[in-house]
Amino acid sequence: MDLKPDFSFRPLPEILNPVHLPFPTILNPLGPLASLPGTWTGSGFNTIWRPFHQPGQDRFLELNLTQETLEFTAISGPIPNRGFLQADINMFGLTYLQQIKDKNVGAGLHIEPGIWAVVPKTTNPAEDPTVVRMGSIPHGTVILAQGKSSTKAGPPVIPVTNIKPFPIGNPGAPFNFPEANLSLPTQFRSPPADIVGITQAMVNNPNSVLTAAIAGQTILSTTKLDVTTHAVAPLTGGGTANTAFLKGGAGGPNANSTTVFSTFWIETVKGTPNFLQLQYSQTVMLDFNGLSWPHITVGTLRKKAAITVPIQWIDPHIPLNILQKAQDALIKLD
Repeated sequence: MDLKPDFSFRPLPEILNPVHLPFPTILNPLGPLASLPGTWTGSGFNTIWRPFHQPGQDRFLELNLTQETLEFTAISGPIPNRGFLQADINMFGLTYLQQIKDKNVGAGLHIEPGIWAVVPKTTNPAEDPTVVRMGSIPHGTVILAQGKSSTKAGPPVIPVTNIKPFPIGNPGAPFNFPEANLSLPTQFRSPPADIVGITQAMVNNPNSVLTAAIAGQTILSTTKLDVTTHAVAPLTGGGTANTAFLKGGAGGPNANSTTVFSTFWIETVKGTPNFLQLQYSQTVMLDFNGLSWPHITVGTLRKKAAITVPIQWIDPHIPLNILQKAQDALIKLD
């Protein structure tokens, strides 16, 4: 999403004590998001249990190999948040546009415009700096997912995951439905011609697609962004909202998105030259017919072209000494 060149946030009136570096150890207003501006492309895997409106069968398992484009644009200027219980704060962020299509048949699957932002440390509530993802999905759901970030040397630790549904509120009692077994023919799963290249190992653990993508790579460092809509103390921000159709009525939901949790890994990969890689794993819990059905999407993307956004373009009020330190440390957004 392109922003107008002359658009820049300007708090009116000015915030008394603006925070120029929400993550004090990162000499960039965007903190752990600093590498994101630009266009990323790549591939991945999508699984979703869809409701099936026929007697005797409540589900259909859709499987997709995916192609994806993810664009980030830095937002100029500090984004003001006015406080009542504590003094005003300011955030910094990026707009993004995610587009995913089926690799085998070319059908569009997903469009998501949104914003990633960094939030400085607050006193009321008492929170360390956080990252926030705000997205809108045209199927009828909007999300606000908030969480932490961290950076470490070496590759990411990617956990095992699965697509087994379970009774709402009881993840310890999963169901093993036959549609998840690719060796069993069924009309309630994507047809064989549409799932060429998808293996049983991928269905069993969608995150295995991510580990396979980095096998043989030397990953020098990893920045992890871990966000969720599940608002639980101490991090009480976040949530989902759905259309009336998805939420349903007295008989229950059609397909209510209750929780979204995702992890993004920004990786510096050794090469000639070194390059940036973005991996993610996202789970959306869809509730219908008394069960929670995991909808899991994973992807591995690389930046098409480097984009350098001057730090002073993001926050023109950054003190000169901070700009000088950032320049000396060769801090760039790409």
